[in-house]
Amino acid sequence: MHVRGLLLLLVLILLAATAEAGKSKKEKVKKDISECEDWRWGPCVPNSKDCGLGYREGTCKDESKKLKCKIPCNWKKKFGADCKYKFESWGGCSSQTGVKTRSGILKKALYNAQCEEIVYVTKPCSSKIKSKSKGQSPALLS
Repeated sequence: MHVRGLLLLLVLILLAATAEAGKSKKEKVKKDISECEDWRWGPCVPNSKDCGLGYREGTCKDESKKLKCKIPCNWKKKFGADCKYKFESWGGCSSQTGVKTRSGILKKALYNAQCEEIVYVTKPCSSKIKSKSKGQSPALLS
């Protein structure tokens, strides 16, 4: 019986310690919350080259903050990393230009970014001919 009492006491001490640790984390989060509601955010600036981890600066009245951000390395540089678009399917290949085109409609502008409502992208037509018999040997087809 004495061992059960010690185990119960140990469990209660651990619960109290984790509850205190949780409170201190919540207090830190509350300190970061600002009263200001009109934040102006700059673009995400990568730490090196033109993509990857970086930061963006924000200002509101006399306050300023830096937030961590990430620019994917396959982002559309022409549109900016903060402009999110819903793209249609690729159109047919133009025999005159050798490219295909698709359009995108603005879905969301992050951090007050100035984005175009509709954008157009092109890419070279593929010279590969896709085979429907992918993964099958020629002997099985006949």
